[in-house]
Amino acid sequence: MQLSILLGFVGPWQIALVVVLILLLFGGKKIPEMMRGLGRGMKEFKDASKEDTDSGKSNSDDA
Repeated sequence: MQLSILLGFVGPWQIALVVVLILLLFGGKKIPEMMRGLGRGMKEFKDASKEDTDSGKSNSDDA
């Protein structure tokens, strides 16, 4: 309860304000590029974690 009082409540106006600030800071052209990069990074992370689990399974089979 104390934490929510300190942080306040996030409402639709606060979210809209953050979105407007992000648009002003980065511009409309830069945001899709950033999202593409974020998507690529997440895909690479998922692929790397899959490879790690696959290699872990093959090592335990050898024992």
